Amino acid sequence: MQLGVIGLGRMGQIVVDRTLAAGHDVVAFDLDPDPVATAADAGAEPADSIANLADRLGDDKRIWLMVPAGDPVDATLEELDPRLDADDVVVDGGNSYFEDSVRRAAACSAAYLDCGTSGGPAGAELGFSLMVGGPEWAYEELSPVFDAVATGPDGHERMGPAGSGHYVKMVHNGVEYALMQAYGEGFELLHEGRYDLDLEKVASVWNNGAVIRSWLLELCKEAFREEGTDLGDVADRVEGGSTGTWTVQEALEQEVPLPLIYTSLSERFGSRADDGRFSRRLANRLRYGFGRHEVQRQE
Repeated sequence: MQLGVIGLGRMGQIVVDRTLAAGHDVVAFDLDPDPVATAADAGAEPADSIANLADRLGDDKRIWLMVPAGDPVDATLEELDPRLDADDVVVDGGNSYFEDSVRRAAACSAAYLDCGTSGGPAGAELGFSLMVGGPEWAYEELSPVFDAVATGPDGHERMGPAGSGHYVKMVHNGVEYALMQAYGEGFELLHEGRYDLDLEKVASVWNNGAVIRSWLLELCKEAFREEGTDLGDVADRVEGGSTGTWTVQEALEQEVPLPLIYTSLSERFGSRADDGRFSRRLANRLRYGFGRHEVQRQE
């Protein structure tokens, strides 16, 4: 299969690399020529514009967008749309708001797949978890590429109609917030409690057979190993919040109680104050572990 990839940041480059490794052809474009050159070195065919990428894809266009959510998606689609028809397929693999995806699917000349993507740069070797919304025929058409980009056939699934993929990913991120908060609070009590504990050892033991073992707990162990039990100079500031905010807003609209997710979102906002909570410092470091987001440091 030939796939066009627009947006070659950390995640977009992984899409390129994994698609090429599976034996597919890739045409790659980014506004920055440097990642285009990197993709070309990996075996992709470089394009110098969105129009040029579309021309290189021929009649049945299969295009994966990995651009920032919001206006950049709309701007890319606006430029692409005159070059698309109903037999083409566009995948939005970013963290778009699900209602935006519903709107875009209705307006796009091609079949539109909203693809929630989880795993982050740290999961590049294993592949991603992909939650896909949109027409079933388009999902089936792109399944060979989804197999390549995900952990394999079990790493992706069609969730339902347009918007459902990004809806599931939105809630996934809300759950992620709550899990990080739970680990942070538990380790904070251990850190401030009555014993002088090596938290790397605690995380290691918990992750071997314990009920609460997980990848996030592996990342806790990594954080304590690299930063120390007291987390060194890691700041009490947790960035992010848009997908968690969307989750809480949806819960309010649907009248579904989400006290843990709401509290974890509130903790993120509270971290912008200067009270030095250990749990938020750990959450700060965990975001680097799974997403390679910059670690905020104390001054």
